[in-house]
Amino acid sequence: MDLGSVARSTGAEWIGQVPHEPLAPKSRPVVPAHDSFHRPPEGFEHARPGTVLRSRDVEVAFLGFIPQKFTATQLLYRSTDLNGEPQATVTTVVAPTERADTGPLPIVSYQCAIDAVAGRCFPSYALRRGAKAVGAVAQFEFLLIAAALAEGWAVSVPDHEGTAGMWGAPYEPGYHVLDGVRAAINHDSLGLSPNSPVGLWGYSGGGLASAWAAEVQGAYAPELNVVGAVLGSPVGNLGHTFRRLNGSIYSGLPAMVVAALTHIYPDLERIISEHATDEGKAMLARIERMTTAHAMIRLAGTDMASLIDRPLEEVLLTPEVQHVFDSIKLGTCAPTAPVLIVQAVHDRIISVADIDELTETYTRGGASVTYHRDMFSEHLLLHPMSAPMTLRWLRDRFAGRPLRAHIARTKWPTLLNPSTYRGMLTLSVITAKVLTGRRVERQPLSRFDQ
Repeated sequence: MDLGSVARSTGAEWIGQVPHEPLAPKSRPVVPAHDSFHRPPEGFEHARPGTVLRSRDVEVAFLGFIPQKFTATQLLYRSTDLNGEPQATVTTVVAPTERADTGPLPIVSYQCAIDAVAGRCFPSYALRRGAKAVGAVAQFEFLLIAAALAEGWAVSVPDHEGTAGMWGAPYEPGYHVLDGVRAAINHDSLGLSPNSPVGLWGYSGGGLASAWAAEVQGAYAPELNVVGAVLGSPVGNLGHTFRRLNGSIYSGLPAMVVAALTHIYPDLERIISEHATDEGKAMLARIERMTTAHAMIRLAGTDMASLIDRPLEEVLLTPEVQHVFDSIKLGTCAPTAPVLIVQAVHDRIISVADIDELTETYTRGGASVTYHRDMFSEHLLLHPMSAPMTLRWLRDRFAGRPLRAHIARTKWPTLLNPSTYRGMLTLSVITAKVLTGRRVERQPLSRFDQ
């Protein structure tokens, strides 16, 4: 199937339209699996990708209980799965309290590190007031979403794993991201236009989803004005990451990927069924209900070799597993939009060698790549510390400023850059306002990183 043709084909603009749902501030949200809003109307598959199927206003809250003074709208929209079949998912679009000064309103699609199968980790649930999502990374990433809003930009936060939490699936996270932007542009009340410049931003699992969006955008959504993509520690090679993290304190992450991928690849499910012990099968079933932090704590130090009846390397080298590893690896296509890749050299979760390889693949394919290869930071620290640089880079792309010549090499570390700390002061002010539920005015973090 030519997904680019599908995206551009004519079709119904609005299928199974239902009334816009007004804000219900005192209602406690339910998880997506039990929320009728997430169920697409009959006939939705005939709509074009990006068609808004349903909308509602929601209250967003930090950690689920500190209400925020942003206007947030959730959109259920038609998208596509990795096989080109129709699928529906949700994005939460948040409007800035004060928009950027001139030109069409920019929009950033921020991909959270969902890194779980459980619906409690989906941003459409975790960001809402009243959500019980302890251990969902999206709740903490709201601080960086707020920083993008303080730039005067709209922010789309998609459930890029789809309705079933397909963590690690190839291609479809990109489709979900891009169709979420289409949906936001199609929804008139958000004040966006087809000319709105689009930026992509994500880190770790969110960086992986952003990378898939950057790779497929040229063929799938060429009409979108994507001007830049920030790929923070974007995993690169999930097969290598599985071997790297298995048996470590981070072993819950690859275990959750396996749990999700068994629903995508029937041959992998058969391998698990044949060789996993009863304890291993029970663990995979339990992990699908856990939040990211819960799984990491519960499975810290777990070696998957202890949960199968064959040597682990023997199972990993089977054609079925190798096919999965090959198909979920990034680098299938060079992005058409400029990309900024941010990666720590001493990252204990994502191998810098894998990101070096991805950067070289993109560069050989003709992509415009800026590579910040940070010497001092590690995985968790680099995301907030690189925020001023990231937002400045996106601001320059939105303004149409030319890119300089770039070489993939180790950069002056963010920890030794004075502008990082000036930017972090502003981020601290934004954080304080989020923590106290105060209005976040336009206060660009990026202005300190020149």
